[in-house]
Amino acid sequence: MIVNHLTDGIADPLMAFGAPGPLELAIIAGIILLLFGSSKLPTLMRNLGRSTNEFKRGMSESTDDEEPSKPRDDRA
Repeated sequence: MIVNHLTDGIADPLMAFGAPGPLELAIIAGIILLLFGSSKLPTLMRNLGRSTNEFKRGMSESTDDEEPSKPRDDRA
């Protein structure tokens, strides 16, 4: 039986690195700040929040609008 020592004891090899820590999150935030600039970042976050709220509103309206289908009477 061949055993792969890199993934030995790890259920999923993609999860071997785990979640990003505070240093990695700070680096990612710095890169985003450099890409978008400090003046456009608040606008970007505001638009992201608005689109999320619009999506949630749309999902709740679509579930409220759906009515159970009634059987059709074709004996007319």
